[in-house]
Amino acid sequence: MTALSLALLVPWAAGLALVVLDGRRRAVAWLSVAALAATLAVLGALAADVLRRGAVEYVTGGWPAGVGIVLRADALGVTFALLSAFVLLVAAAAEAVVGVRERTFPGLLVLLAAGLNGLFLTGDVFNFYVFFEMAMIAAYVLTAYGAQRAQLRAAVIFASVNLLGSFIFLLAVAGTYRVTGTLAMSEVAVRITGVPANAAVAVAVGFFVAFSVKLGLFPFHYWLPTVYADTRPAVAAVLSGAVANIGAYGLLRFGAGIFTDQLRFSATVLIVLGAASIIYGGVLAVARRRPAEMLAYSAIGQVGYVLVAVGVGGPVGLAAAVLYSVVNALNKALLFLTTAVRGPLVAAAFAVGALSVAGVPPAVGFVGKLAVFRTAVDARSPALVALLVLGSALSLLYLFLIYQREFWAEDDDEVSADGDDARGKHTRSVSLRAITVALALVLLVGGAWPEPLAALSAAAADSLAAAANGATR
Repeated sequence: MTALSLALLVPWAAGLALVVLDGRRRAVAWLSVAALAATLAVLGALAADVLRRGAVEYVTGGWPAGVGIVLRADALGVTFALLSAFVLLVAAAAEAVVGVRERTFPGLLVLLAAGLNGLFLTGDVFNFYVFFEMAMIAAYVLTAYGAQRAQLRAAVIFASVNLLGSFIFLLAVAGTYRVTGTLAMSEVAVRITGVPANAAVAVAVGFFVAFSVKLGLFPFHYWLPTVYADTRPAVAAVLSGAVANIGAYGLLRFGAGIFTDQLRFSATVLIVLGAASIIYGGVLAVARRRPAEMLAYSAIGQVGYVLVAVGVGGPVGLAAAVLYSVVNALNKALLFLTTAVRGPLVAAAFAVGALSVAGVPPAVGFVGKLAVFRTAVDARSPALVALLVLGSALSLLYLFLIYQREFWAEDDDEVSADGDDARGKHTRSVSLRAITVALALVLLVGGAWPEPLAALSAAAADSLAAAANGATR
């Protein structure tokens, strides 16, 4: 219970304190890194408690469950909270070593962690929306980080599209309360089974569209390439490795945990949309030349694997969706960070990330792709297996093209076109290279020792299955 409260209190208090300080001072930047490290430690303790004793629930302020903010930590929520906090920690450290450009950047990263922890660890639909908006406000400002024309354009696009997604989400929240009379997730899961089919489907579609916009799924992808390609590498790592987790988590929590009947009826549609994302993202990535653009289209393709796994469903499919979401977030964080610096060690780190995306051992991406392939085999669909093979081949092709163009150049010390030439001296620092290499080692360790990640993913899938079973009783 204490760890559950601290998971919100630590980043919230630290973020409020840091946002009023000048983040351009190196000490303030490293304070944000320390705050995120403390948040990660608290989440680690909470995860250990959840895996040992089961889900933990707490109502803040001693209020009744229908009045106070309901915090609930299960294996699914703590998995995504841990993942997002880790990515934010890496991004904060990467920017701290090169020098923060704007005073609010460190504080906003910590406040983003507070919002993400809140939505991953709440048991109420409306509170999910509140924390969702807190996280998105921080993300809007972070997208403009750098204040160049490209970043400002990306911020306008990101804010406009995601405000539309937030409006659709709010309509779905209102519809949920209208048809069920409650916003507690556990109660909604029970009462939605007695709601007329048309009303339940309309509400479920609203949530699906809102989360698909956040994920950048085809055909809701149109904003993602511009935003990911035009933001600074550390921000792109945050958007793809932390903020995008809102969409993956939402599809799992609301689809598999609440709207289980609607998910089952729409399984074929989800698989088709996932397949379209895989092919579309892969083909468009091959056609691009800038590394950031190729990685942006790659992000569209990679989330398609998550949607395919969710569509197949069952314990195997849901565990694969969680596992692949974690792997994909780590892959994208690493690859976007490598666009800011060059050198032999960075080239090796990029190669590890590329192999992980393509599903080639020994990187952890092999474990994720294997889990998704298993869902296709369990679904007894040769066409789906062939699609996944094609998607992996496209991934290997466009990532090889990036490696060939960017890391086989004669001057290894040249900063990528996606970096900031004015600060090339900093981005070529040994510290930044060390961070990318350390993250690549995490992917290698995950591939060599995948049991903890696989166990956590299975526990997350079991928590969804328990919620669904409780709703059908």
